[in-house]
Amino acid sequence: MKYPKYLLTALLIIPALCFAQAEQQFNGVNMKESLSTVQTKLKDIAAASKVITVQHTVFPLAKDKEQHLVCSDVKTATGTISKAVFTFADNQLTNIEARGNVQQSLAAKLKDTAINYMDYEIYQKQKLFINPKKDIAWILTDEALFSHLFTWENPVLDTAEGLALPNTGLVPAFLQMGATFEELESSLEANSTFTLKEALDGSDPNAQYQINCFGVNYLGFPRKAEARFGDDKLNVVWILLGKAEEDRVRHALIKQYGPAIYKDDVWEVFHNWQVALRKDKPEILLMEQEISLDYKKSYFKQ
Repeated sequence: MKYPKYLLTALLIIPALCFAQAEQQFNGVNMKESLSTVQTKLKDIAAASKVITVQHTVFPLAKDKEQHLVCSDVKTATGTISKAVFTFADNQLTNIEARGNVQQSLAAKLKDTAINYMDYEIYQKQKLFINPKKDIAWILTDEALFSHLFTWENPVLDTAEGLALPNTGLVPAFLQMGATFEELESSLEANSTFTLKEALDGSDPNAQYQINCFGVNYLGFPRKAEARFGDDKLNVVWILLGKAEEDRVRHALIKQYGPAIYKDDVWEVFHNWQVALRKDKPEILLMEQEISLDYKKSYFKQ
């Protein structure tokens, strides 16, 4: 099957209790369970396990505490996974990444037909993403899905403590408003794990296409940035966040730009109306000056 438009949005509204969840293949594990509960369930099916507690939390779904339970040779009913990591935000399981023999171990008995998106096979009801080329699978909560964590490969599976990204606290400087796509193309690719060009549907009068940049480092974590172009010039960027990190993001924006110049229940605006923190849907909005001043009048009524 081909990838349908707005699939990820549709995934977020699928009822969670009308089907068996993919994570339950790990001896009955459920999302949102505590670290100790998951450890107890995994001890009989994993050859070895260890807990990594991150000293300085950067995981977007965690407000205070980020932990990773790393397991090896994990058995399911249909196979054995080479290694897996169960990630906890504030002591709740938010996402699982598995590597090695994932198709046989996690998808062999599924009745769903996978939907293809880029290099992924997506089992919608289970929120299970498989990359057959890399032999990696991700199982996600709604929050992890919004943050596109199926594009994140957890570094704790590669090194003992993971590889920390630099954290300057600054909005990425390569996102230069007003620059042409030709001028930005190489830097967009260099600062992303991969990119995908997407034609827009016409609902945005200021842009004709966007470049989806996956793996852009902001606040020490790789994220999705949606760079929108109108007449081949960058004029808007959305950076996806997690709701739990709102205070960290706010602190970083104040440190970079000074106090917000406008606040309401949904928005906090900085830097001459060109940078905004959205709170109902966790994102940062970056705008070209002319568009930002238009938003100031037409949307914010200021």
